[in-house]
Amino acid sequence: MRPMFSVNVVPSLPPALESLRELAYNLWWAWNPEAVELFRRLDRDAWEASGHNPVFMLGTVDQAAVESAAHDDAFLAHLERVHLDFQRYMTAPSTWYHKNHSPPPEPLVAYFCFEFGLTECLPIYSGGMGVLAGDYLKSASDLGVPLVAGGLLYQRGYFRQYLNADGWQGERFPELDFYTLPLQLEKRDGVPVTIEVDYPGRRVAAQVWRVQVGRVPLYLLDTNVPQNQPEDRRITYQLYGGDTETRIRQEIMLGIGGLKALRALGVAPRVCHMNEGHSAFLAIERMRQLVSERGLTFGEAQEVVRAGTVFTTHTSVPAGIDLFGRHLIDKYLGHYYGALGISRSQLLALGSRNPAKQDGPLNMAVLALRLSGQANAVSQLHGRVSRRLWQNLWPGVPEREVPIISINNGVHIRSWISHDMGNLFDRYLGPRWAEHPADQRVWELVDEIPDEELWRVHERRRSRLVAFTRRRLRIQLEQRGAPPTEIARATEQLDPEALTIGFARRFAVYKRATLILRHPERLASMLNNQDRPVQIIFAGKAHPKDSPAKELIRQVVHLTRSNGLRNVVFIEDYDMNVARYLLQGVDLWLNTPVLMQEASGTSGMKAAANGALNLSVLDGWWAEAYHPDIGWAIGRGEVYEDLDYQEEVESNAIYDLLEKEIVPLFYSRGPDGLPRGWIARIKSAMSTVNPLYSTSRMVIEYVQRLYRPAERRYDGLVENEFERARRLAEWKARVHQHWPEVKVVGVETNVAGDLAVGAELEVRASVRLGQLSPDDVSVETYEGALDAEQEIVHGRATPMSYVGGDKGVSLFVGQSRCSDSGLHGYTVRVLPRHEDLANPFEPRLIVWGA
Repeated sequence: MRPMFSVNVVPSLPPALESLRELAYNLWWAWNPEAVELFRRLDRDAWEASGHNPVFMLGTVDQAAVESAAHDDAFLAHLERVHLDFQRYMTAPSTWYHKNHSPPPEPLVAYFCFEFGLTECLPIYSGGMGVLAGDYLKSASDLGVPLVAGGLLYQRGYFRQYLNADGWQGERFPELDFYTLPLQLEKRDGVPVTIEVDYPGRRVAAQVWRVQVGRVPLYLLDTNVPQNQPEDRRITYQLYGGDTETRIRQEIMLGIGGLKALRALGVAPRVCHMNEGHSAFLAIERMRQLVSERGLTFGEAQEVVRAGTVFTTHTSVPAGIDLFGRHLIDKYLGHYYGALGISRSQLLALGSRNPAKQDGPLNMAVLALRLSGQANAVSQLHGRVSRRLWQNLWPGVPEREVPIISINNGVHIRSWISHDMGNLFDRYLGPRWAEHPADQRVWELVDEIPDEELWRVHERRRSRLVAFTRRRLRIQLEQRGAPPTEIARATEQLDPEALTIGFARRFAVYKRATLILRHPERLASMLNNQDRPVQIIFAGKAHPKDSPAKELIRQVVHLTRSNGLRNVVFIEDYDMNVARYLLQGVDLWLNTPVLMQEASGTSGMKAAANGALNLSVLDGWWAEAYHPDIGWAIGRGEVYEDLDYQEEVESNAIYDLLEKEIVPLFYSRGPDGLPRGWIARIKSAMSTVNPLYSTSRMVIEYVQRLYRPAERRYDGLVENEFERARRLAEWKARVHQHWPEVKVVGVETNVAGDLAVGAELEVRASVRLGQLSPDDVSVETYEGALDAEQEIVHGRATPMSYVGGDKGVSLFVGQSRCSDSGLHGYTVRVLPRHEDLANPFEPRLIVWGA
């Protein structure tokens, strides 16, 4: 039965408690334990029943409890203290950004992502990328970065997981009541802000909700509004649900709708950051606005948009990238051909790995790379993988020089460490660990923490993890209809003093959850050692359509029921709350992806912040962070063609490390019962990992290496009615037209024999430039050691100087110093040169000496 009208009923709070409402609607509380404790103190049972949702709790808590709190001097003092801290945070004038940069009059950056993991009561995330995006916004808020964010508000969010008696994953999709979540409708003059986006034969409306993440607003679009057709109301129905056509509808709403929402709110960012390729359509809409409203040509608009766009890739394999057939692009974006003043083939070429092919799909990562002035990967190893993966987009450019830099991921430490550990840091590190988590000097003070106190905190968290796991196992068994004897056994499962290993993440085949279970008998001999017991806790969800990943979960469950693996358990319905218990309580964090397929991974960083040690293959962030003093490496990065053999080698490496190093070190206790060798590694891991792998360091790096350079380029191109943008587009058109005329016609050197290390080699290059001038190009020597195939490896470019010309040939001269011995190769290359290029490879033109 549809209603005739609706009314939003809000919690009724006494005046003395009104500030609770303000706190509830700003996710600042999610990373401030005193604020969480305040809500819990109001009604602990209601807090847990609400799923840690203060807005819902305030609307359902017993009114008598509310009235009691309003007259409780201790509670009111607690509320006043927390609210005062909140106000200081929100109004602080001396943030990192304000100290180091001039704050712009309006937000500088708009950050777009398909999912955001901010807190468990707002389930619009599915895994690592969303949680990273949430941590990123929190650190941007802490640092005072002038940033807004955009995404979609999913009616269903991500699913709730349960396992049947056979261990097969099932899914429940509870629908979210937005009015009882920590978000609010954006309104102007009391009317919800609504935008419209063109879809085939119709316009789709979306209303805008705001999640306030400290100082950072996150705007989320919701198409479930009465004016839309039923199929359009479902565009934002479910995260990662539906077919390919559903996905393109969602990504149009994210990119194009997200940009329109900011405009409707009066927000005009100079820099747009596309966190993965899902939002890449925003660049097309941004160009359309410049063409239709400012009179720019497509080429001119492209230069402006490229200057003010940053792209972060998170994928390591082509299978992880969205592809849309050309028929879908025609159907949903065909109207942009005319709006941009270009042909169908020109637009499709922007998203094609091979523009010459007329039938390939539009690749969202390629579209993002072609329309962004700066791109980055998320770890050093991922940078190398990405440059190899996308090298063909820059024909002729050596892999090492492909313009995709690396900025390591990080974690928002305050969101993930336990309250107990935070108190310990407060006592011995002072407040700077929370205020300046990227400061190496702060974390050096970890050595000052007494071993006894650090170990006591860690043991307390392990005990709480065991208690939590027992509760969850009992609930799982009750819901499954297990016999009472099995339910009773669950309350005694696991040992609060045993070495505890955690494996929790999105279940995907490449993450290889069952690697440690490959030889159950050998594993069981460790788990069941009465003197040195070991236990393993698994958790994680598989995508509802990923049957192979579901089979992995089933295998884990079946293996735990036999082979003497009673000390291996699986916690259902993994979310941020389960993650915190695990990360804060385990001793060892296990990570076993197929090498070169983990872009970064951040769970191990969170574990290290809580005092857990990492046991991981050398992939993602661990490939660069690993040192014997802070954890263990599975293998040395070897890759075998036979995957089964690879898993055999690596599973045995895990067992060897456990048997010979990890278990003995954990149980090596002195007279005081402390594992001092283990504690020394905990301290070393904390002091090493925490400053380098925090989102505070990460955001600072994005600001300094990407946002500010993009801002300067964008401002330069738009000033004086886009004068420089017009000149740059005209110059590029001329260079592209005449580039086929460029040729290296001769190279000479002043050396005929061997050279000593330190000697200089003079190179003279004759270059035919055709209709281009020497000012249009950069001519460079390129030298490096030769490999067995007589190819230059690890080449180094050195600029050459123009010294004159004759008869259509320009002469360039350069000096190259011989820095090391061995057989070296030399060549010459020509690149376009212009002061407004983001990098010399941006035009994707290069000529090498034959």
